[in-house]
Amino acid sequence: MEIEQPPLGFRTVIPCDLDRHFSIRLSMADNDASLRDNLVQLLRGGNAHVDVLSALKDFPPKLFGAKPQSVPHSAWELLEHMRIALRDLWEFSTNDAYVEKKWPDDYWPKTAEPPSNEAWQNSVRALKEDLEAFEDLIKNPDSNLYAQIPWGKKDQTLLREFLLAADHNSYHTGELVFLRRILGAWKG
Repeated sequence: MEIEQPPLGFRTVIPCDLDRHFSIRLSMADNDASLRDNLVQLLRGGNAHVDVLSALKDFPPKLFGAKPQSVPHSAWELLEHMRIALRDLWEFSTNDAYVEKKWPDDYWPKTAEPPSNEAWQNSVRALKEDLEAFEDLIKNPDSNLYAQIPWGKKDQTLLREFLLAADHNSYHTGELVFLRRILGAWKG
């Protein structure tokens, strides 16, 4: 078989029989379960990068409020922002009486340092609980991932909210790891 050479800058396309190479055929239920499993993994993080709970694990208390020069947020600010935003996405996704928060005031803590070590631990615990609640919602086959959230705007679906939560967590987890590296508190 002769393969046509594509114009410069284009990928070579090799004809193939997809059924022969990808002979596993899944039912719609299997596809749905697979999608839900992948969404849970995406929300947890850890496939392509460190997960948020690992990034927070053993964070030195003396560094909770540290902000090196040119770094916009402390670990406390990032943790609280992630917790608040995840809770807000959960509330929006599940509560028909949802009240929109004011951006950015309601999404960030007022101080760079937590009021106490206990406040830090409570925030980590709440973040973990909300991640688990989102995971349960994702795994529930009765949760319609594609339906518009009745109190939302066009195209605001559970799937969109899950992806938004995962994307937001991933972004700020990267910031946490980078901050820990700058502070000399990352062994990963």
